[in-house]
Formats: sequence, structure tokens, C-alpha cells
Amino acid sequence: MHARRHCCETLVIGAGLAGIVTALELLDRGASVLLVDAAPREQFGGQANDAFGGMLLCDTPEQRRNGVRDSPQLMLDDWVRAACFASEDQWGRRWAQAYAEHNRADIYDWLRQHGIRFFAAVQWPERGNHGDGNSLPRYHVAWGCGLGIVQALAKRLLNHPRRAQLQLLFDHRVLGLEQRNGAVVGCNGRSADGAFQVRAEHVVLCSGGINGDLGKVRQHWDPLYGPCPDNLLNGTDPRADGALHQQVQRVGGQVVRLGQMWNYAAGIAHPQPQYPQHGLSLIPPRSALWLEASGCRAGPAPMVSGFDTHDLCKRMGHLPGQYGWQLLNWRIAIKEMAISGAALNPLFRDRKLLRLLWQTCTGNRQLVRWMIEHCPDVLAANDLPTLAAQMSGLADDGRLNPSLLAEAVQHYDAQVRRGPAQHNDEQLWRIQQLRQWRSDRLRTCRFQAILEAKAGPLIAIRTRLISRKSMGGMLTDLQSRVLDTQGQPVAGLYAAGEAAGFGGGGISGIRSLEGTFLSNCIFNGRRAAWAISGNAPKPV
Repeated sequence: MHARRHCCETLVIGAGLAGIVTALELLDRGASVLLVDAAPREQFGGQANDAFGGMLLCDTPEQRRNGVRDSPQLMLDDWVRAACFASEDQWGRRWAQAYAEHNRADIYDWLRQHGIRFFAAVQWPERGNHGDGNSLPRYHVAWGCGLGIVQALAKRLLNHPRRAQLQLLFDHRVLGLEQRNGAVVGCNGRSADGAFQVRAEHVVLCSGGINGDLGKVRQHWDPLYGPCPDNLLNGTDPRADGALHQQVQRVGGQVVRLGQMWNYAAGIAHPQPQYPQHGLSLIPPRSALWLEASGCRAGPAPMVSGFDTHDLCKRMGHLPGQYGWQLLNWRIAIKEMAISGAALNPLFRDRKLLRLLWQTCTGNRQLVRWMIEHCPDVLAANDLPTLAAQMSGLADDGRLNPSLLAEAVQHYDAQVRRGPAQHNDEQLWRIQQLRQWRSDRLRTCRFQAILEAKAGPLIAIRTRLISRKSMGGMLTDLQSRVLDTQGQPVAGLYAAGEAAGFGGGGISGIRSLEGTFLSNCIFNGRRAAWAISGNAPKPV
């Protein structure tokens, strides 16, 4: 049986956010596009449909309305400090500089032109444990979450005035790239109807990263995080398997820095898993105590979220058993608990402002009840001995010592009761720091003791490392052209989004400032389209 054949001007492989943006920009510039994806039509938009929708942006109206005076240079200084670029990361550094200089016009303003708005309050994650992260609040949450962004752009694409110049092929898995006379000229693959081939003048890979394939994650795991955990959770669709990375290498392109990943330290098992090791990524409460398996407080410095995710992952990977416990109570949970993703943030996703404000003031009781009733890693009890027995039963490894657990909690609560003038605990200092910024103050308790009777019941959450994002990938220049081992473009081949390490094979270095993933799908997807249409930006 002969393969079905298709011809096009530009082939875009991957119909996630990067692929949609690339195709939309190409249509805007008069080009014709074939967009192909392995997933069915109903999953149009890919992983962005599930994302919370935060983006790192600077010098925006939202920042100014919140009293934040930011600049591209200040963002770049923070970025480079956090990234710790190596000398060979020249393209990652150049992409970072371009992002800092152009994110306002090329991402924020462009999204606004497409009707996408951002929540008024600007968040401040990744401050750095030692002031070596975001020096200002920059995290902008899109109304409608990632789902709202990608579906708005998909609608624009499907209703484009040049819609006749767009072809869509879903349920078509690309297996290889076609090369002729040194240039990439298309792809081959398989669909339910059999084999297919595409011939194209230009090929843009928007095919995602490797982190949905735990085998590849283990293969490239950086021992900086300890040995790759046996209990590692997966927070990424298994279709994000990096299958085309090897094809890029086969045609001469470079794939770099796959050991640089953006994982999270507060994963829990999904109560309704869709695939093996399926996990959810918590946004952990700052007022909870993060404990080792024994019940001792993780130390010597306390583990507190919101400052350095990279460091939290390193510490979690070196804990005994490679898991920890978050110990808190109902009052802390309803005020501070959140889970990443659109599905578990329905008020953001559905743009319910008044209900969101009410929930912020009164607590997210619905989420916490759901976690207690359905999540296997979430336990609740009215007293500490009962909770300790449940924790010991869930872990089933003999590590928990109820006496050490009680000692850790009582010592912390004694510190809380002394009052701010006599606090001598780094976690309480960090809570004080967080509460100086109004957005964090609304979501952070004011020095809440764990064992306070009126704040119960008590809650314990078993946390593990969860695989999320590839920060390395196909090496690209500022025109999103894939580069070969000599640093020259592979003719006809481009990459954008996570496939390209979000730009340059690793735009974020070892540590993201958060919110650099969805935004870079837009940033380097547009640049690929500009280069193909002959309107590439000047080199930085």
C-alpha cells in the first residue's frame, strides 16, 4: 500500500501553542501551512490546554498599576543570574536577551491584540533563596488560564481570512524527517489510514519535549537532584516523548542540555490517573511544615515554596526515601493551597472574578475537601497521633518516628506564639517577607500555628518529585533555525517551543524565573514564522 502524499509550503509539526502561533503568524503573512499532530482534533492545543497560564513579562500596565517599575535590563540581569549559563550556552543567552528586550511587544501586546487579558494582580514567584531570582513581581496570569490562551488563538486560526491556505491533519504521528541534498524537505509518519508523507519547503518542529517519557527522563537525569527516584511522578502527557529529537540529530541538527529540566518537588498522585505515574503538581502552602520521612523538619534551612524551585527539587531528591511530608491544618490549607493547571483553577479558567475574590477572602474549601476525600497522598485527622499513624501506614517503610514529628511541630508552634518581635525561625522570616507583597499577603496566613485547636483538622500531604518540562532541546538561532554541529542552520528546518528548549536549546539555563514556557512558545514560534516569510528580526 502506497503512502498518502501531501505537499505544502510550510509544514508545522505539533498543534500545541507553539504550532498554533507559528501557523497563525504564517497565515497573517500570506504563507500556506500544513499543521500536523499526533493527537485527535479534540485535543487541539496540546498541553497548553491544561496549563495555569502564567507568563513572565516586564514593563506592563499591570505592573505599573501595582506600583512595580520594571525594565528589560533588570529582567535580563535577574535572568542571567538565575540561569547560570555556561560558556557554551551562547544561544540560550542571546534568546534570553531578546526575550527581555521584546517580551512586552512580541508577547504581551500581541496577546492583547488577540483579545487575551491578564489578571490585575501580578504574582511574585521564584524570588531566589538569596535574592537571586525575580527581584520584582513579573508573573502575569492570563484570564482563562492556558486553555483560554490557546483556544482563543486556535479560534483565530480556524476563522482566519486565509483559512483556505491552512490544512490540518490530526491523528497523524510523524516518525521521521525527509532530507534531500542536505535540506529537510518534509516528513513521514503513520495515521489510522496508514503511512503518509509530506513534502514542504520549510519544516517547523513544535513537537514538545521529553518529560512525558519517564524512560528518557531517567536517561538524562542530572545527579545534582540525587539518583532518579523510583517514585517519580509524571505531570506531562506521555505523548511528549521527544521522539523527533533523535530525528533532528539524524539530519545533522544539535540537541543540547536535555538534563536541564523544570520539575517540581511537591507532586502528589493523581486520584484518577490517565497514564502510569500520573501526578498533580501542588503550589505548596508556605505556612506548612515540610518534613523528612522520619517526621523531622527538612533542614538545616526550612523548605519553603515561592523562592527557588530548583533548590527544592535538589533537596527533595536527597531526602531519605526521596519523599517528604507537608504538615498543615485546615485554616492554612483553605487559604494557601493550590494545584497547578487549568482544570483545578476553574474560577481563573472560567473568568469568574467575583467568585474568585470571594474565594480568596474566605478560602478554597472545595479544593481542600476534594483533596482530602480523593487524593491518596492527602491525609486528615483531628489529632497528631492519629495523623502520624495514617502517615506511617501510607509510607509503609518504617521511617516515621511519631516522637520526632511531635517535637518538630511543637517547636515550630512555640516560635509562632512568641510573636514577630521574637521569631527566630527562617520560615517565619520568609512568611513575613512574602506578606509584604499584597498578592502574597492575600494567600499567606499570618504566622499560623499548626496545632491550634480551632484551625483543624490536621492535614499531611506526601510529596514527591514530579516530571514537568524540558529546558533543553534543539539548538536554534534567533530565527528559530535548527543549527548543526558547526553552528550553521540545517536548511529548511526550524524549531519552536519546548522542542527547542523554549529557544536556543536552553533559554532558561539551569533555573527558570517561572512563566517562561507558554510565553516562549509564542516568542520563538513567531520568530520561526518571521524567518520563513522573510521578515526575521535583526540579530541581538
